[in-house]
Amino acid sequence: MSFYMFKGRYSTDSLRALVDTPQDREAAAGAMMDNMGAKLHHLFFCFGDDDVVALIEAPDDETMAACALVVGASGMMAGGSTTKLMTSKDAMKAMEAASKGRASYQTV
Repeated sequence: MSFYMFKGRYSTDSLRALVDTPQDREAAAGAMMDNMGAKLHHLFFCFGDDDVVALIEAPDDETMAACALVVGASGMMAGGSTTKLMTSKDAMKAMEAASKGRASYQTV
């Protein structure tokens, strides 16, 4: 399973609806992701450019893309992005592969 970070901005209408009728969006997003084979580990509301940041675990990129499409198609978000994350162990594997591959890379 891979980890992903989703960052999103709610639409003005969605923010208005959340203020008018507070609701647990973590529960709603988590249920949808569970149904699709992914797991929502954390959903944080935040200050700054984004309104929410979520840490999600999914079996593959296609599942994560499908989850992001569901959220995007809902009209709740004004924008967002998904970043695939690597564990330190996976990063070490990439560093080792890069170390081996460096010998065949020619600079100009």
